[in-house]
Amino acid sequence: VQLVQSGVELRNPGTSVQVSCKASGYTFTSYYIEWVRQAPGQGLEWMGSFDPGDGVSKYAQKFQGRVTFTADTSTSTAYVELSSLRSEDTAVYYCAAREGPSSEDVGRYDSWGRGAQVTVFS
Repeated sequence: VQLVQSGVELRNPGTSVQVSCKASGYTFTSYYIEWVRQAPGQGLEWMGSFDPGDGVSKYAQKFQGRVTFTADTSTSTAYVELSSLRSEDTAVYYCAAREGPSSEDVGRYDSWGRGAQVTVFS
C-alpha cells in the first residue's frame, strides 16, 4: 500500500485548499481513506474518513461544514478540501489507509502518506 500526496500549498485566509492522495498497490475501494492533520507543535488530529467503495464520508464534528472528502476511483486518488481557511489550519495534512471500519485511532492505520504542508497566511 502506497499513498503519494500533493505538495506544499500556500493560501490566504478565507480561501480553500485541496490536497490529493494517490493510492497504489492495493484495490482502492477496499480501504478506507482517513484524513489526519498535525499543526505545528500539536498532536495528530483526525479529520474524518472516506469510503471509496461507496463514497460515504464521516467527518469529525470540528470540521463539519468546512471539509469535503471526494475521490476519483479511475485514478485511485482521494481528495480533501478545506474551505474558509484560517491561520489555525496551518498544518501538515496526512492521508492514511485502513482496511476495515473507519477509526479515529491513528494507530490502527495500515499505511500513511508523507503529508502535505498547508500554510495559511495573510
